[in-house]
Amino acid sequence: MLIVAVLEVLLIIGLPLGEFTMGGKHKVLPPMYRCFAASSILAQLFGAAMILQGGGHMNMWFAPNVIKIICFVFAVFFAVNTIMNLFSFSKKEKYVMTPLAAIEAVCFAVTAFGM
Repeated sequence: MLIVAVLEVLLIIGLPLGEFTMGGKHKVLPPMYRCFAASSILAQLFGAAMILQGGGHMNMWFAPNVIKIICFVFAVFFAVNTIMNLFSFSKKEKYVMTPLAAIEAVCFAVTAFGM
């Protein structure tokens, strides 16, 4: 998740890495897409905190049942994201971001089922 968050920061500051995200339509993300990248950073960091809490590696912010539900929601989100990335026209997004999204989906599902 940290890898994706760092990528999003690099996209926000204007590096030409847009082919790794949002269908790969833009080498440099336009301003509106940079807002989406910023929200993605927040989601990635929140998700990382939830998975660490669910795995018992961080103090709980929420009740265990709430964290379990959040982990299931993230697992479904990243499973759908994996499928969407598979159909991307961008080869960079397809071959780099698809496996990352799949790994995130599996990690969240394992954490949720393990709680």
